Amino acid sequence: MKKNKALVIVDVQNDFCPGGSLAVPEGDEIIPLINNLSLKFKRVVATQDWHPRNHVSFAVNHPGKKVYDVIKYKGIEQVLWPEHCVSGTSGADFHTNLNTENLNLILRKGTNPEIDSYSAFQENDKKTITGLEGYLKNLNVRQTYFCGLALDYCVFYSAMDSIKIGFETYVIIDGTKGIDSPEGNIDKVLREMKECDIKIIKSSDL
Repeated sequence: MKKNKALVIVDVQNDFCPGGSLAVPEGDEIIPLINNLSLKFKRVVATQDWHPRNHVSFAVNHPGKKVYDVIKYKGIEQVLWPEHCVSGTSGADFHTNLNTENLNLILRKGTNPEIDSYSAFQENDKKTITGLEGYLKNLNVRQTYFCGLALDYCVFYSAMDSIKIGFETYVIIDGTKGIDSPEGNIDKVLREMKECDIKIIKSSDL
């Protein structure tokens, strides 16, 4: 792969895989494919949710609320999730089967207790940037390829920000899995991405 292409591996962490607190169904099954993909790129970035225990996205931190409730917090719509990917815990670690030897950058997001962060580029306030845009542009990256977890949340928001920034953006569909919450969400985000000129491809297309 040319240097102007980058693979972004989104949140392949224990808590998002079977047995984790916010498991994506069959989320671990894509890891061998992702390991093979990482060998094809010179630029490989991996993201991690890295939350403090008092994070705004945890339902347990909102008495009277339950998992998957939606609240408004400081003007931002927030889905309430099970406690997950708490910094320094095994749940926040990359899945043990993920090969991390080829990573050029590990980017941790969602560290601010008051702002959730689905996208690899910016937090959910749409103001706080992670630095990934500058990192990739400084390396003259023009095309971004996304895989990982979960398709209808962090992969989706990362890809949408990527295309808005100006990168030619691809989602490797067999390298990702979704949670489909609410029901029909996977189909919805796939339509939205295609409408925004994000290319949905298979790993065999590379």
